[in-house]
Amino acid sequence: MRVSIGSDHAGFEQKQALVDYLVGKGYDVIDRGPDNDDRVDYPDYAAPVAHDVADGVAERGVLVCGTGIGMAMAADKVPGVRAANIINSEFAALCREHNDANVITLSGRFVPLEENERILDTFFATDFGGVIATLSPPPPWAAPATPAAFRR
Repeated sequence: MRVSIGSDHAGFEQKQALVDYLVGKGYDVIDRGPDNDDRVDYPDYAAPVAHDVADGVAERGVLVCGTGIGMAMAADKVPGVRAANIINSEFAALCREHNDANVITLSGRFVPLEENERILDTFFATDFGGVIATLSPPPPWAAPATPAAFRR
């Protein structure tokens, strides 16, 4: 399986360790950066990972920031991406089984590396279980603006 991964400065240390972990498990990993822990804006790294997944370059995406929340919000702006901010293995299984999540976002500050490794193992091992609930389209006044970094 090909996996695209990225982080911001707060998730950099865990991202580096997770790249090594995934490569050691036999995954083909695309590291979208950053290359150091200098302060960066997380949308600049969420967008390339999200587009890799949406465009079929990677089957799954992994994003790591301080909490994982901002990365999930940014990645979900890309059509075709279903990102979930996950803090334990049970949630990782549920987001795959019930929601067919294709991008996972992790906390590099509040969740230990070993737990994030278990979360990824579960995320990659769990298959989608069936049908995603369909939502009616939002009213025109509710359509969010999409930042330029997320447009094609």
